[in-house]
Amino acid sequence: MLGRVEKYLLERIRASGAIHITLVDPEKVMPPQAALIAENSKSSGTSAIMIGGSTFVSQAHLDAVVKAIKRAVRIPTILFPNNVTGISRYADAIWFMSLLNSVDPYFLIGAQILGAPLVKKYGLEPISMGYVIVGEGGTAGIIGKALPVPYSKPELAAAHALAGQYLGMHFIYLEGGSGAKHPVPPEMVRTVKSLINVPLIVGGGIKTKEQALAAVSAGADIIITGNITEDADAKQKVSDIISGIKSSKP
Repeated sequence: MLGRVEKYLLERIRASGAIHITLVDPEKVMPPQAALIAENSKSSGTSAIMIGGSTFVSQAHLDAVVKAIKRAVRIPTILFPNNVTGISRYADAIWFMSLLNSVDPYFLIGAQILGAPLVKKYGLEPISMGYVIVGEGGTAGIIGKALPVPYSKPELAAAHALAGQYLGMHFIYLEGGSGAKHPVPPEMVRTVKSLINVPLIVGGGIKTKEQALAAVSAGADIIITGNITEDADAKQKVSDIISGIKSSKP
């Protein structure tokens, strides 16, 4: 049975063709700044706020950031945890994910076993996701001990994604890494989307309207951007990217 937030995401995708989600890294912002990012993103048309980073952040600070965002906006807050320390009782939902190309069993299933009782205790909505790190991989690839799939091997990314779908995961996320120099290539997005029939999330290195349009035109259902929210002209950049996503709709 699908939860409220997952239903909301699927309905938004059906209505819009593709959607945007803003990623807020609690390691890089104080609660007031996180609230402002969320407000600006919502006014630009983002559909939800994801909260998470690649390294450790104190539980108290994470909770404060989540609460500040929830006071500021009425769209869903979804945790994007790097570990069990990335779980907050104040969010609406959590990407309950497995890093499919990690060589460390901890990131495949170990952290999930430790985190599952907390998710249940806090009443968070778990949304299953297969997480595949591609290209440069960035900090997430290092911390998660992943073997990033090269951008030149789209068929390998597609095999990972299909395995995730067959394991029952409801979403697949192709992650190019925070601050990646180049976004996930359209050819990789297209190849992955041709094999799966669950929503495809694409993030990492998307900084322009044109890059967002290319990803969505190739088959991405959700575009994630994070680093651009830290720029002085963040609101305009998010607006431009969402404009690119919307322009792909027939």
